[in-house]
Amino acid sequence: MPTVLALDVSLSMSRPVFQQDRSEEPPTVRQLAIKGIHALLNHIHHNCKLEFAALAVYSSMYEILGSFTRDFDQLKSRLASLAEYDKSCVETALLGVKAVVAEEWGSGTACQVIIISDGSLGVGDSSLRQLVAGSRLHLPFSFPCRLDVVLLGERAELERRGAPAAFQRLVELSGGEGAVHTPEPPLSAKSTLALFRRLAETNYAPFSGVLHCGGLSSRVTLCPPPQTYNRTRDFEAVKRTVSPELRICGFLSVADVASPPAFSRHLVLPAPSESGDAPGEPCSEEDENARTACFCVLLHGGLKRENAAALVNVGEDWYGIVYSWADNKKKANLMLSLFEPGTNVLPWLGDFTNLGPAVPGAPSPFPIKVSRKRSYQQTCVTWTRQSGLHSDVQKVLRHARKLPDKTQNFYKELNRLRSAALSFGFYQVLESVAVILERECTLLPGNAHPDCALQLTHAATALRHPEAPSAGQTDPAAQHAVPAGQLSGVTWPGRGELGQWGCCGWVRAVRLSWSCRFVRRVDYHGAVVS
Repeated sequence: MPTVLALDVSLSMSRPVFQQDRSEEPPTVRQLAIKGIHALLNHIHHNCKLEFAALAVYSSMYEILGSFTRDFDQLKSRLASLAEYDKSCVETALLGVKAVVAEEWGSGTACQVIIISDGSLGVGDSSLRQLVAGSRLHLPFSFPCRLDVVLLGERAELERRGAPAAFQRLVELSGGEGAVHTPEPPLSAKSTLALFRRLAETNYAPFSGVLHCGGLSSRVTLCPPPQTYNRTRDFEAVKRTVSPELRICGFLSVADVASPPAFSRHLVLPAPSESGDAPGEPCSEEDENARTACFCVLLHGGLKRENAAALVNVGEDWYGIVYSWADNKKKANLMLSLFEPGTNVLPWLGDFTNLGPAVPGAPSPFPIKVSRKRSYQQTCVTWTRQSGLHSDVQKVLRHARKLPDKTQNFYKELNRLRSAALSFGFYQVLESVAVILERECTLLPGNAHPDCALQLTHAATALRHPEAPSAGQTDPAAQHAVPAGQLSGVTWPGRGELGQWGCCGWVRAVRLSWSCRFVRRVDYHGAVVS
């Protein structure tokens, strides 16, 4: 998974570390940290060539020295020109991590975050102890994450300051896996390198397994290595680990599989040869493995030609699909997408244990229709992006310009937008739409139907109606009364008319739900037209 290295560059990192050998100038804590980062990047480069890494430094502020890249030499060169800054503040490190991950990967990609520090907790309100106690760290992250903290210092001194416990609490608040790492005493270049090597071997161990399909098999490696699934559900805690034995159960059409949600995605590559070639590197002509048939090549070609996907069992009640994926017209790769653990995670395919041999020439049985009506089959308004709100407002305006022919469509879309705004608490959009409708009313041509101006004015006024109850109203429904012609009574089955009140078209507002109210068309005299 992508890695973010966050290095503490506060003034305390310039403290010298005295060695038993006094003949040489003692290195600083920051110099030891840089040596450890070099060792970690070298391990990733040799064992996980497809991994990305980013580098950030922090003190009271943060700075991104290098965005996600595979050019680790560039990151090492940035480490050679670090400056000294002021006090340490872990909160700024977390802000830098969030910024660099959100810019490159969003919130759907799991990342590895490694914080390297000397154990300084900071001072004042920005100290880690105060931040953890006050829950001001805005954790967990918005993306899946493993947080590891490397504390470079003498273990006894770190324990005296309470640094391991404070940073362990930080790891727990991050919501994922992780640990706090300290070097073996005494602190030296040798113990620091040993610490980073252990961290690299634990978190960046390549995955090797065997892909089986009947009597055929091939040794493969997955990149990035699959992570352990560890989630707490309503009534159980689920923990699954990918087995080294990957078994193909059968084949499905890509059209039937569609675009299923995936827990993680991995490249499927032939395992390194005994000669030591790295995964994904072409073999030389003299290499005997280059002339040996490989099942992965056969599988990739067959899936690509037939436009199919292979259903793979990767563990206990855990499945995924292997398919051919192309990032451009000239290059394609064999990919593995892991689903959530379970046998019924894709409703349109049904239970995986019920799948059997396909009948030649028979129509596809997918998607499987379910008897119950799911909630996501209902139309709903989503304004997670600016384009969604813009599209809904444009739809109202298109119908408004075609009044009176599109009167029913105009009020249908206007009520839909109004209900969503009230449900979300986005009251400002009601005022904005009212202003837009008033502007459309002033721009009507001279030969426009008189009903156009009446309906636009009525809709704009209804969007702005007051919430305060009028005098003389005692029942709860009357608390939402509005002036004449704005809102009509609505007839519910078995309940009858919920009521008009007053004279000459004064009507009562009726809530159809806890936040939704509807606008109806009026005629020239202010009376409600159903």
